[in-house]
Amino acid sequence: MEPTTPNRRSFIKQTGITLSATAFLGLSPLACQSQEELTIQGAIDIIMAQVPVERNPDTVDTIKSSTGDQKLTGIVTTFLATIEVIQAAIDKNANLIITHEPTYYNHRDEVEWLKDDPVYEYKRKLLEENNIVVWRFHDYWHKVQPDGILQGFINALGWQGFLNTKIENACFIPKRTMKDLASFLKRQLKLDRCFYIGDGDLECSSIGLLPGSWGRDKHIELLRKDIDVLVIGEAAEWETVEYVRDASLAGMKKGLIILGHAMSEEPGMFYLVEWLSRYLPNVPTFHVPAKDPFTPV
Repeated sequence: MEPTTPNRRSFIKQTGITLSATAFLGLSPLACQSQEELTIQGAIDIIMAQVPVERNPDTVDTIKSSTGDQKLTGIVTTFLATIEVIQAAIDKNANLIITHEPTYYNHRDEVEWLKDDPVYEYKRKLLEENNIVVWRFHDYWHKVQPDGILQGFINALGWQGFLNTKIENACFIPKRTMKDLASFLKRQLKLDRCFYIGDGDLECSSIGLLPGSWGRDKHIELLRKDIDVLVIGEAAEWETVEYVRDASLAGMKKGLIILGHAMSEEPGMFYLVEWLSRYLPNVPTFHVPAKDPFTPV
């Protein structure tokens, strides 16, 4: 199957965006500023200028610590701004952390409920004392064409040529068993753990891909299509997991592979380093993985 990823010329034609020759080549005029002239907010503005959708005032993609008016010294990308990731940013003299998920343990990073909490205070002070800006790039990273998280995941698997042109979020790969596919994913993504639900000997070639936490409705919607196995980040165990187990027990050829939320979306934040290099070529940019929070016994 031919990849569905549009090239840059077709994407511009489809969206009706008119760009200068500089922007067409991947560099906005702002991106050509010297590193010394660029503020953190300026860098965020450059990034957001590449996202071809209307702005949502209810987005979670906001600054979570410090202010964006300071000069940018470097960027760290990560799935989640853990204390370990923050310390790595300090060590690398990078004062902007671009995280995909929340910093303060809830989707909207609300902190009123954390007043005087020692864990929250430790993290907040670590960021403030080192003038580190945490900016979340969640909603709009998924809106980039192609979806930044999915593209990074596909890149990590080497499946760029396997995209299914008929089913969104799916690949058509050479046939193998689900157990073998799970083992491949574990090796390729360097996972400590990986789970599958259903018949491990199920032969599969049509694979649905929903890294992260898409929820029951999206999972089952994709499973109802011509999909043998769905690969996801996480799921409530009484929802998609039980749906697939019942489907398998009923003799339907369906399977589910669960990789973990963090480990399934980290490749997308690793890919962000490459993507950023097109628009902020003079800024030192590093990926620091948040790592799997679970330790298998």
